[in-house]
Amino acid sequence: MPALLPVIYLTFVSLGLPDSALGAAWPSMYGGLGAGVSWVGLVSAIICLGTIASSVASVSVVRRLGTGKTSAVSVVMTAAGLMGFSLCTEFWQLCLWAVPYGLGAGAIDAALNSYVAIHYASRHMSWLHCMWGVGASAGPMIVARCLLGSTWNVGFRVLGVIQLVIAAVVTASLPFWNRVGEKAGEKSAGRAASDEDVRPSDASRRELLRVPGVRECLICFFCYCAFESTCGAWAASYCTLARGVSAGDAAAWASLFYVGITAGRAVSGFLTMRLNDGQLIRLGQALIAVGLALLLAPLPNAAAMVGLVVCGLGCAPIYPSIIHSTPENFGASNALALTGLQMAFAYVGSLVMSPLFGVLAEGVSPAIYPFYLAALLAVMALMAEAVNRACRRA
Repeated sequence: MPALLPVIYLTFVSLGLPDSALGAAWPSMYGGLGAGVSWVGLVSAIICLGTIASSVASVSVVRRLGTGKTSAVSVVMTAAGLMGFSLCTEFWQLCLWAVPYGLGAGAIDAALNSYVAIHYASRHMSWLHCMWGVGASAGPMIVARCLLGSTWNVGFRVLGVIQLVIAAVVTASLPFWNRVGEKAGEKSAGRAASDEDVRPSDASRRELLRVPGVRECLICFFCYCAFESTCGAWAASYCTLARGVSAGDAAAWASLFYVGITAGRAVSGFLTMRLNDGQLIRLGQALIAVGLALLLAPLPNAAAMVGLVVCGLGCAPIYPSIIHSTPENFGASNALALTGLQMAFAYVGSLVMSPLFGVLAEGVSPAIYPFYLAALLAVMALMAEAVNRACRRA
């Protein structure tokens, strides 16, 4: 049903809205909460662990509630977390409200990604994640606007209200979720028309891991998300500490990486009309290699800025293409369970590999940044090709 697509896009905007808000508000928050500057890492870890847990449990939740109700409940949970943030006066309260926020974010991520992978063409997966980028960009802007005339509490309250409005829209759309049709050519050929057509597999996670190509796919996803989180989180530090770029310029350059991802996903939606998922993944990896070459080459610092943009453009099609290819590679009935595992591996990759780079940068040198990213790219590319081989043999 074409009318459902705007709701799905809006829901993914809601998923991105709070993602960068905590970081944007933290300089104004930590003093009043009696926290240290570095304590935000604990809140982020709690959110991440909740997201991993709900991603793994998403099969059971969707089997019981369906995708539409799961999405509505998840948005309400993130709204509750944000409203809770706005009421906090002590740091421990922030940690407490991080739990429903993390649990809500993981369930909706896995449920919507698998739903779109099964029911819609590849272009919609790219544009869906472009909408996440819109939300992730808008969240800090809303917080910043509120800080100009009020306090950080108001910023989280505004985000919470927006989430509640989106939850109301999703709830109103529930009758459409089981009636996704062939209209307007929205679906890929051979994909299911409704939740009634595809029942999640009863296979255990151990059985799923025995399916040829699944382990390689999960490692590929782990490496991609480790690459994205490390590249974005440490770009400014690398430019400042290893290349001598001013802190202000380095921060602006780092943001260009995310601009590249968002713009690239908008463009890759059109590229899906010419290229399949595997070709888009290879194209993205090739662009990342070009971006890393610009970072490594003995060129003026402006080349590093361009390199970060190119890395962002390269990242753009990989995440949505891996997810969208899951039903085709491993069967529609396994898509939800595998997407949940993919989300879990994604967050573990972000949780582990970006901090690991920080340890290595401090112990060795921040100049290892492009080499660290190149290693992640190499493993990602090898695993992606291993998935292709396994699926061809199957």
